[in-house]
Amino acid sequence: MDGQKGLIKIDTPGEVPPGKGLSFLMAMIERFIASQDVSKSSKATYSRQLKQFVSWLMETGKIEALNALKRLDILTYKENLLETGKSSCTIDGYMTSVRKFFEFLEGEKIYPNIARGIKGTKKAKSFRKDCLTPQQIREALGSIDRGTLEGLRDYAVFNLLVRTGLRTVEVAKAEAGDLRQEGGEAVLWVQGKGRNSKDDFVLLVDKALKPLREYLSARGAISDTAPLFASISDRNSGHALTTKSISRIIKKILRAVGLNDKRLSAHSLRHTAISLSIKGGATLEQAQLMARHTDPKTTMIYFHNAARIQAGAERFIHF
Repeated sequence: MDGQKGLIKIDTPGEVPPGKGLSFLMAMIERFIASQDVSKSSKATYSRQLKQFVSWLMETGKIEALNALKRLDILTYKENLLETGKSSCTIDGYMTSVRKFFEFLEGEKIYPNIARGIKGTKKAKSFRKDCLTPQQIREALGSIDRGTLEGLRDYAVFNLLVRTGLRTVEVAKAEAGDLRQEGGEAVLWVQGKGRNSKDDFVLLVDKALKPLREYLSARGAISDTAPLFASISDRNSGHALTTKSISRIIKKILRAVGLNDKRLSAHSLRHTAISLSIKGGATLEQAQLMARHTDPKTTMIYFHNAARIQAGAERFIHF
């Protein structure tokens, strides 16, 4: 038993003491998380997602029969997640954590990997969020009152997102000192998705840079470590805007011009930027670099969608 009392060995299955199923499982989860060479945020994600799995085991009465868990139970858990209406990405995240957990248990000779080979959900060929048209972008930006500090900020945020394809989390983490120059061009260094440091950048053309400069000038003297976009609320004044705050700002602007659609959000601006860059003539490599996609296949989805619309056979149907 490797000196670990109560552990379930693959070659000599044991029994979890009555009433100890939950404590045993939580202890194994803690060991799993501690063993992962990932960031603190990733460990927090594993913890949150595995707690969902534990909750399901408790609800179904399987928590005290851990020795009897089978592959079918993992498949049933996946079906349960599908029935809750969670998005494909969310479900895939939960299932990835479960698979990694059982890989760990097998590696530690605690329990067989009953989650091996269980697939994720089928991904949609397109995106869940819609894009804006150039006219809608102009209307949205034109609706913002730039006579106030709040208006200057909101205009700069919306404009930056739709001209660079940045994610809200990247904008939330940006600091004033991240505005720099590379090769004589203005850029914003960002901490990309899944990264631990600011090791990539987006190019700031004049129409993206000017509103930023106007907003920062209106704020007055700030340090390089000050958030690029700051809250003006009494409770959080001067603190960085959160991703939720950025999303609320974008939704407010969209609603102001009649674009109150659940498929239009802050993330829509990222899709819009990538789509418009491709429509304007950007190559696959250029679009991928701007979007900071790890896999070019992700960027190719945008090209496929653009080509499908341009070559639509529906245009040849006449009555």
